[in-house]
Amino acid sequence: MGFTDRLLVACLMLSGLPAVAAPVSDLYKVREPVASQQAEDRAAALTRALDTLVLRLTGKDDAAKNSALAELRKDPQQIVSQFGFEEDKLTVDFDPASTDRALRQAGLSLWGANRPVVMTWWLNANAEGSSLVGDAQIAAEPLAQAAQNRGLPLRLPLADLSEQLVGTEENIGNDDASALRGASERYSADALLAVLARDNGGEWQAQWRLWQGDKHEKGTVTGADQAAVADAVLKQVSQHLASQYLTTAGAASSLTLEVEGADLVRYAELQRILEPYAAVLHLVQGDKLVFALNANADQLRSQLALGHLHEVTADAVDASQAPALEGGQTPAAPAVGNVLKFRW
Repeated sequence: MGFTDRLLVACLMLSGLPAVAAPVSDLYKVREPVASQQAEDRAAALTRALDTLVLRLTGKDDAAKNSALAELRKDPQQIVSQFGFEEDKLTVDFDPASTDRALRQAGLSLWGANRPVVMTWWLNANAEGSSLVGDAQIAAEPLAQAAQNRGLPLRLPLADLSEQLVGTEENIGNDDASALRGASERYSADALLAVLARDNGGEWQAQWRLWQGDKHEKGTVTGADQAAVADAVLKQVSQHLASQYLTTAGAASSLTLEVEGADLVRYAELQRILEPYAAVLHLVQGDKLVFALNANADQLRSQLALGHLHEVTADAVDASQAPALEGGQTPAAPAVGNVLKFRW
């Protein structure tokens, strides 16, 4: 079976994808605390749920206050597919297509579901000592809830003995992330987050540091408990990350994307990355795929970087492969116009 034919079964191989850049599940589902099931409380919770979703999709605190969304905030049910009550929370499922259309019509830039995986070293500290939060621990539940609320794929360490020796106050509170980077390699994440959260007897304070490539951000938040401070940290982290991956309204143009080094698994991963851009596969030539799509070039570059693809620039062309001209010169690389070239 040829490569072209085998593309039809690529979606069956998603389990083999590398553990980087993950689609956020339930991106359009919001759980909002509600005082009661009465109509007035329900309506207020629906508006708050919409505000949470708008922040989750745009990464901007003031986006929900956009004047173009005023009527929608008065009646969010026009983009709600269903809602119900779970204990003291209103659970709202927003319709993705209607939501995206309303926000884009308001001129807002959106962040798609394919988002960087954040490896998180979270240390809780109090007067009695400190403890590293590990995956599957009870202490990890507030972090998982905050990650879902803020739309981030979060990964926690196993917190075994070797990792507890790394996850100390000294390392987690340090601007030098070399120790944490080394211990994080086994988790294949896109960004590294270190949080030192301290219980001061009634109020929590957390200092966070975020590294992605050569970028380094940090901040401080406070909250009444671990759940509140976790949500505040991940809210700020999501805002920093969103600015790199927003699909700007009205800024898209027609592009041709050429990708070399493809196989079945990589094809499936690429399809997932390109889904927001309505990409159409035009050509398969050996391990090269050629797509036509509409996108902002810089934002597309950011998304492809999440898939660990590398751009092939004109300077990277091997001049030795070009036909020689008289005098030993080589022809200049042809203008590629709206063509972007990448390889794995």
